[in-house]
Amino acid sequence: MTVTTQHDPPAGADPPAPGGPPDPADLGAMFDAYARDLLRYAGQRVGEQVAEDVVAQTFLIAYEQRHRYDGTRGAMLPWLYGICGNLLRRHRRTEVRALRAVAAAQSHAADEVAPDARSADRVDAQRTVARVASTLARLPRRQREVLLLFAVAELEYAEIAHALGIPVGSVQSALHRARTKIKSALAATGGSR
Repeated sequence: MTVTTQHDPPAGADPPAPGGPPDPADLGAMFDAYARDLLRYAGQRVGEQVAEDVVAQTFLIAYEQRHRYDGTRGAMLPWLYGICGNLLRRHRRTEVRALRAVAAAQSHAADEVAPDARSADRVDAQRTVARVASTLARLPRRQREVLLLFAVAELEYAEIAHALGIPVGSVQSALHRARTKIKSALAATGGSR
């Protein structure tokens, strides 16, 4: 007599198609397929050291909750981004502190550059980075997450909705608001020359 658990595929089920998404029960294959994307995304949000821990936790949680993954609802990567995003929320203070540090460092560096044509361009670029980082730090959590999943992780609206567990309309609305705030920050920087 064979005992099947909720993690085992039903008898006679086809194995995953070659080249398709990895099996959530295969932690190594999941890591090989998606770690680089998650590290890039988390690293830009909380720095490399914290990102490595967050991504490791993401895969452990994904493995522990593999029975909750439903391949018919979407690709595996947005599901992993959802887990990663939940873990990153715990590090929100670190993320906001990092964005503020970038803003301060860029602003400070802009004040120390010697005047010449290339230096003026560099100062303008540093001030722009500082303004955008400061604006990102002030965005509401959902707007920041949607914008970063769209711009950094390059997910589609439906994938972001799946990752965050929100409707596509909410994704579009949050992205529109975030873009408007970033554009305003850029316009203010451009107007300060």
